Amino acid sequence: MESAKRKRRRSPGVRPLRERLPAPLLNVQPVNGTFKPEASEEEEVSSRPRRPRYSLLSEIGRGSYGVVYEAVARKSGARVAVKKIRCDAPENVELALSEFWALTSLRRRHPNIVRFEECVLQRNGLAQKMSHGNKSSQLYLRLVETSLKGERILGYTEEACYLWFVMEFCEGGDLNQYVLSRRPDPATNKSFMLQLTSAIAFLHKNQIVHRDLKPDNILITERSGAPVLKVADFGLSKVCAGLASRGKESSGGGSNENKTVNVNKYWLSSACGSDFYMAPEVWEGHYTAKADIFALGIIIWAMIERITFVDAETKKELLGTYIKQGSEIVPVGEALLENPKMELHIPQKRRTSMSEGIRQLLKDMLAANPQDRPDAFELETRMDQVTCAA
Repeated sequence: MESAKRKRRRSPGVRPLRERLPAPLLNVQPVNGTFKPEASEEEEVSSRPRRPRYSLLSEIGRGSYGVVYEAVARKSGARVAVKKIRCDAPENVELALSEFWALTSLRRRHPNIVRFEECVLQRNGLAQKMSHGNKSSQLYLRLVETSLKGERILGYTEEACYLWFVMEFCEGGDLNQYVLSRRPDPATNKSFMLQLTSAIAFLHKNQIVHRDLKPDNILITERSGAPVLKVADFGLSKVCAGLASRGKESSGGGSNENKTVNVNKYWLSSACGSDFYMAPEVWEGHYTAKADIFALGIIIWAMIERITFVDAETKKELLGTYIKQGSEIVPVGEALLENPKMELHIPQKRRTSMSEGIRQLLKDMLAANPQDRPDAFELETRMDQVTCAA
C-alpha cells in the first residue's frame, strides 16, 4: 500500500443534514433524530400541495457535483438512494444531464447496472418529472442550453434549481469497502469479474461509454444473499447513439436515438476520469470505448492482488495498481503513455495465485495500444472461459 502524492479536489465541509434539506420536493422535519415528511409539491408542475413520495433519512455520500441520501419510498417502504444536484453551474448541469441521458437511454435493465427510478426537476417550489428529450418543458430545454453554452442562464442564485435522481439503494457500500473489509476469496473475485464484464458489454452494446470506471463507482448489494455489483455514477458517461463514428464529441439528447454506432469507432476527446484508472490515450484526449476496458483491467488486477494506495487528500485506502518511480507512484496509463513498451509485471506479488489465462487477459486489457485490447464483447467471452478454467 502506497500513499498517493496526487491530490483530488477537496469536498466542502459537511453541514448538518437539516440545513441542506430542500423544502419543496422532500420537505422534512427532524423528529427524535429521524426525518419525518411534511408536505410537498406535486411531481408535475403545480401549486397544489401533496405529500412527498420519498422521505430522506441520512446523507450517505458526497461527490464533486452532488449529494446522495438514503431515503424511503413512502408508498412501498422500499429504501432508495436519492442524489441531489444543484444546477447553478454549467459544469454541474452537464454532468447531471450526461447521467440522465445515459440512464434513460437504456431500453432494458441489467442486473449489474444501478437501477434508475426517476428524475425530478425542482425550481421555485415546483417540481416536474423529467423525461428523455422532453421538448415541451422550457426548463428542461434551458438546462440543455446551459450545458451547451457553458454559461449560467437559469437565473440568479436565489432561484435555486435542483435535479433529484432516484435510484436503487445499495447497502453494501462500494467495491473498495467491500473487498478491503473481507478476506481474499477467489470465488468472489471470479463472480465480480464476470459481473463487471457483463455490465460493460451491456453498456457498450447500448452505445454508452462510462469513462469513469473505478471502485468508488461500483456499488454492492447483498439482498439476494450473494454480493451483486452495480456500476453507478454516469456523470462522465457518453451516449454515442446516432453520432458519427469519427465525428467530434458533442453534448445533446437523443435526437438521432434510432441510429446506432460502434462505440469502438467513435472517438472521444474530453480527457476525463480518475488518474489511476485512465488509459494512456485518455491522457492525450483521443480515445474510444476501449478506455473502459483499460480501467476495468486496473480494477480487476488490483482486486485480485489487493493492491492499494492511500489517497493523499482523503486518506482513504483505494484499490488501484500503479508504477513506482522513485518515491512517487504513477498511474499505469500515464507510465505507458511515457513508455509504451514498458512491460507490466502481472502478477505483481509473488504469492498471488493467478492462472495463466487471467494473467494474459489482464495484459491484453492493459495494452498500451487500444487496438490490441479486446472489446467488451470479446472480453465477456474470454472472461467466461478463463474463470471456468481457473
